[in-house]
Amino acid sequence: MKRLISLIVSLLILAIIYTKIDGLGLLAVFQNCHRLWMAIALAMVVPLTMLTSWRLQQLTPVSAGLGFMQANQLILAASVLNMVLPSKMGDLAKAYFMRDRGHLSGSLALSLVVFEKACDMLSLLLWCAFGLIVYPQKDGLFWLMTAGVTGGLIVGIFLLSYRQFAQLFFAGISRIAPKKIQIKLDKMRFSWGEMHDYFWRDRQQLIKITSTSILIWFGHLLQIWFFILALNASVPLLANLALSPLAILAGLMPLTFAGVGTRDAALILFYQPYFDPATGAALGLLCTSRYLIPAIAGLPFLGQYFATMKINGKISGKINSNTSSKNL
Repeated sequence: MKRLISLIVSLLILAIIYTKIDGLGLLAVFQNCHRLWMAIALAMVVPLTMLTSWRLQQLTPVSAGLGFMQANQLILAASVLNMVLPSKMGDLAKAYFMRDRGHLSGSLALSLVVFEKACDMLSLLLWCAFGLIVYPQKDGLFWLMTAGVTGGLIVGIFLLSYRQFAQLFFAGISRIAPKKIQIKLDKMRFSWGEMHDYFWRDRQQLIKITSTSILIWFGHLLQIWFFILALNASVPLLANLALSPLAILAGLMPLTFAGVGTRDAALILFYQPYFDPATGAALGLLCTSRYLIPAIAGLPFLGQYFATMKINGKISGKINSNTSSKNL
């Protein structure tokens, strides 16, 4: 029901957007696009996915035996789930797949994925804060967003850097959260503590992973800038570093289907000083393709993982059944 509601919300937002713009104008934007820049922008999905896979491989202990191709399959399979789960929560499925394949224990696998998502979010906030600080056309709303993004970045850095601060943070939220969420927060607090123990013992590894995450997200924002160039629009790169992360953050809100609708509306709103709504709607479609292409490539791997989980579940059930019979 939640997924159905989010899909309906996405369709309503898109309906409002496309009733406000000229459909023929949108078609003309794509017809007149720069073919070379479009090809370069779309092709960037491949190196960005490969770099993300390499980071996941580097995150896992050598003893886990997670190869680059297996890491790439995990990333692509999670991309499928990110299309239907809110706030890119499909990434957490990687922890279950790694545990199910015997690479890692469940708690450590979850810790690695939590750290990966934390690095992604902080890297996005870092580029967004940098872009907003140097963005010249700031009104009251932009100053408020600058303060919010910078504050979120500082809190996130403290959560990653200081275990006691993280414990107090999760404990404070747990006191005011509903009981169902309290259980999840307790698991998150345990995984966060294990993550601290695992990563802070190797500072060189920590620096490598965080710097790679910052590079990955610069690549994502650069890809969006290339989309803008492909649409024959002109936006300064520094302005794009401020505006495109805001649209991505809007798409992470668990209100719509895979961010569709909220992300499109944010792109049209924030880029108003630079191009018309039809170009903004075209950019929204291209930004959705950034998630759709890896998801399509990941469909075969997701099926393989679900099939493996089903087989392992049957084997586990037979073992438990035989054990129970012997005990009787």
